[in-house]
Amino acid sequence: MEAAPKPRTVQRNPPDDAQQHAARFAALGHEARVRIVRSLLQAHPDGRVAGEIQQQLDIPTSTLSHHLDALRREGLVTQQREGRYLRYRAGTQALRALLDFLYAECCGGANPIIQIGAAPRQTSTPRG
Repeated sequence: MEAAPKPRTVQRNPPDDAQQHAARFAALGHEARVRIVRSLLQAHPDGRVAGEIQQQLDIPTSTLSHHLDALRREGLVTQQREGRYLRYRAGTQALRALLDFLYAECCGGANPIIQIGAAPRQTSTPRG
């Protein structure tokens, strides 16, 4: 007697990098959140306690908390309790992953080392 055929298992593709990064970009899709991340990068690696961020950026406490939670969910900031205070730091690994994702296909992949902030090459245009 032959064994019954095994049922086919459908293998689902792991989440696409683009999906993960789209969620991170969405978290950065508010001016206040971009300002928060920049502030934390300025204070890297020490970071800032929530009150320092609030004072520096003049964001109401409840609004700041909402924005920090959105950024933390996507790994763009980290949080550490220090007694009564919460210290926030830039999630540099997630931020680097965003940059790497954006530049992965840059220049046809010919140059894996990209100097961010470098001036573009000037091309001369014929004057006629």
